[in-house]
Amino acid sequence: MSAETAGTDGTTNGGGLERVNPSHLAPPTGFSHAVRAAPGTLVFLAGQTALDGSGRIVGDGIVEQFEHALANLLDVAAASGAGPSDLAKLTVFAVDVADYRRHARELGRVWKRLVGGDFPAMAVIGATRLWDEAALVEIEGIAVVR
Repeated sequence: MSAETAGTDGTTNGGGLERVNPSHLAPPTGFSHAVRAAPGTLVFLAGQTALDGSGRIVGDGIVEQFEHALANLLDVAAASGAGPSDLAKLTVFAVDVADYRRHARELGRVWKRLVGGDFPAMAVIGATRLWDEAALVEIEGIAVVR
C-alpha cells in the first residue's frame, strides 16, 4: 500500500520531506509515523547529550538536558548543511522514560521553540545509562539535505 493510499497529513517542507501519518492509525503527537524523503544527501547525526563546550553535562533535569542536547544536535546538523526541517529520523535515549513522559508538555515546548512544527519519525528508548554517566538523555538523528 502506498503512502497516498494509506493517507498522509500532507505536511512537506521545501526540501522534499513528506510526513506520512495514515488516518487509520492513532494520531501522532510530537512525531510522525514516517517521513518520506526525496533524493538528497543523508546526514547521520551522532548522539548528542547536554555536554557544554568544556565537556561537562549541564542541566539538572530532563527538560534542561533535553534542550541542551537538542541544541547540540541542531548545531551539528547546521554544520553539516541541515536545518531543523531537514530532520527525517530521531531517536531519543532516556535513562528514565517515566520522567520523560511526565515532562512531555515541557519537552514539546522546547521542541517547538528550537525546531518548529515539523516532526520527524521518532522513537524514545529507555536506556540503563548513557556514555556520560550524568546524562539523562541522548538524541541522535538522520537529516536529508538537498
